[in-house]
Amino acid sequence: MTLKSEDVLNIAHLARLHIDEDAIDQYTSDLSSILTLVDQMNQVDSSGVVPLANPLDATQRLRDDEVTEIDERDKFQQIAPDVEAGFYRVPKVIE
Repeated sequence: MTLKSEDVLNIAHLARLHIDEDAIDQYTSDLSSILTLVDQMNQVDSSGVVPLANPLDATQRLRDDEVTEIDERDKFQQIAPDVEAGFYRVPKVIE
């Protein structure tokens, strides 16, 4: 698909972009090349191709979800300035 300078100016207007007059020809060429590539990709028969979430056929190594630290909540709450029903009380900051 080949774009014209007017098409590029219209796209720039819709996108609220400012394009310098001397750069319009370069944008026209670049956008036309991109649209040509997209058109070529659309012509490829991909009906038997399964979509990929990752281009690498790799799986993520995950560790077991285990607790690795001891529960010291009671110890920390003993030194806290204000605790109620197992929660830390703090001054109100939003009115």
